[in-house]
Amino acid sequence: MMVLYKKNISFLSEHAIDPDKRRYAVKEEGPRHFIDIDFYGKYPYAALPHNYDSAVAKFGEETVITQGIVPWHVQAMLGRLTAAFKEKNFSKIMKNSAEIGHYIADAHVPLHASSNHNGQLTNQKGIHGFWESRVPELLAEKHFDFFIGKASYIKKPGAFIWDRVLESGIAADSVLGFERELTLVFDEDKKYSFEERNGKVIKQYSTAFTIAFDKKLNGMVERRMRQSIEAIASFWYTAWVNAGQPDLRVLALQNFSEKDALEFEALNASWLQASKIIGREED
Repeated sequence: MMVLYKKNISFLSEHAIDPDKRRYAVKEEGPRHFIDIDFYGKYPYAALPHNYDSAVAKFGEETVITQGIVPWHVQAMLGRLTAAFKEKNFSKIMKNSAEIGHYIADAHVPLHASSNHNGQLTNQKGIHGFWESRVPELLAEKHFDFFIGKASYIKKPGAFIWDRVLESGIAADSVLGFERELTLVFDEDKKYSFEERNGKVIKQYSTAFTIAFDKKLNGMVERRMRQSIEAIASFWYTAWVNAGQPDLRVLALQNFSEKDALEFEALNASWLQASKIIGREED
């Protein structure tokens, strides 16, 4: 698979954020990124069937969609990627590979499995971006290790992604709780600092608070990032195997069509022109 994926690594990196861009234009996009699993009770959330049709039959489709559908959407995306490999469709393989990676990564974020997704219920607004952006931006390049070894075939993709979501649901309490504990021992002027970001001076969690938070979490951010990287590679590999392991060498010589380019431009334009996300905000 390396012959196809390595050649297109820049595309995969750039277009992994396409699902987030789509949230500014498509109403149905938002719920694909999360699941407020605590809505369904306490761990292991036995009240919630892992089969989508069964969940809808029990709670109603509107409720299920409103509370988020990320574990189901990951499985739907796996089906699309598998079909793209069977068709040997270069464009669909690349698009679906980039986008399934986004949803899998979201499933590994603890606050994507919590109704208190940005600390809005506990006066901790901004904690979502703190865990997901500030910690890795400050620490990843110098301190995190992202070499995870080979991808593995996933025999039960549904069970796999649900296990990761359940782990995220449990971890959400630690993310929220440890931030509260540290806030009690950091003065306001030590918890936050003002730094330049994208040409603007913004209020930001301080370096000292960020390092203390990461230490309190015992490396959770790095660990979940590593797990998501391995999961993405393994889902790609699983789709390819399930499609019959087609020869990808010919596809590696292909490029995106003019139609593809226009679609990418249209999505980017709609994102740049939009003023806010459709649905719930995370930050």
